[in-house]
Amino acid sequence: MKTLNTSVSLIEKEDIPGLHFLKDDVLEDPGERLKRRWELNRAARLGNTYHGKVEITFRTADGTDKRVETTVWTVDDKFVTLKAGCAIPLRAIVDVEFF
Repeated sequence: MKTLNTSVSLIEKEDIPGLHFLKDDVLEDPGERLKRRWELNRAARLGNTYHGKVEITFRTADGTDKRVETTVWTVDDKFVTLKAGCAIPLRAIVDVEFF
């Protein structure tokens, strides 16, 4: 089960390149990792087809959870690339919400 920190701040995607991320995956359960991957691939299809946005919650190296509302362009084995051209390591993503 995903565990979010109590306060999650919303940031701009342009602030992401200045952040540092953990080396270990924030999700321990292989099933949750698979679900995260499926949700991110779905978000990329939504972003490329309809320019739809999602809200991604991720954890930084200092253990702080942050959220960004964005369009996902691509997903590979290690990173998610967002509309602004910045990337978030897959291992740092805690949750993906569609709206």
